[in-house]
Amino acid sequence: MSSTGAAGPDADAPAGEGLELAQFGAGCFWSVELAYQRLPGVARTEVGYSQGHLDGPTYRDVCGGGTGHAEVVRVHYDPKECSYAVLLDVFWAKHNPTTLNKQGNDVGTQYRSGIYYYTAEQERQARESLAEKQQEWKEKIVTEVLPARKFYPAEDYHQQYLEKGGQSAKKRCSDPIRCYG
Repeated sequence: MSSTGAAGPDADAPAGEGLELAQFGAGCFWSVELAYQRLPGVARTEVGYSQGHLDGPTYRDVCGGGTGHAEVVRVHYDPKECSYAVLLDVFWAKHNPTTLNKQGNDVGTQYRSGIYYYTAEQERQARESLAEKQQEWKEKIVTEVLPARKFYPAEDYHQQYLEKGGQSAKKRCSDPIRCYG
């Protein structure tokens, strides 16, 4: 495994015509993915690793802490049905953006808070959203806002993990999301 390709931009195409991509890191990717799966206008979700320096990382590599990757959810969405602002709202609602490299019991750089943008417009909205959210928190928000780098899908068993475990991914479902290992 090399470190040459990992630092490049995520050049993958969205999963369909008219779709756009977004990437978010908000701790363990399972519950974040399910929240996005439930949104009307989201055509596809993938969990994986981004923002690191190792080409082709595995879950074991990322958990080892030396790759620099974050656990992320990549969202394929139709901006006519689901705005980027809605995706940002879900991101902020799903985690505590003031804890550095930690969400709940999960600790490590792979659990950091990040918005990884594909376009200048996404970057603008992300930065404005962060500034607005900072007004709601006493603690400093530590969310990084960076260009989306190469995305590496996580192993198959991680994909749609909570849905496979019996939780509903139906659009507009409001059942509580239970994250478990």
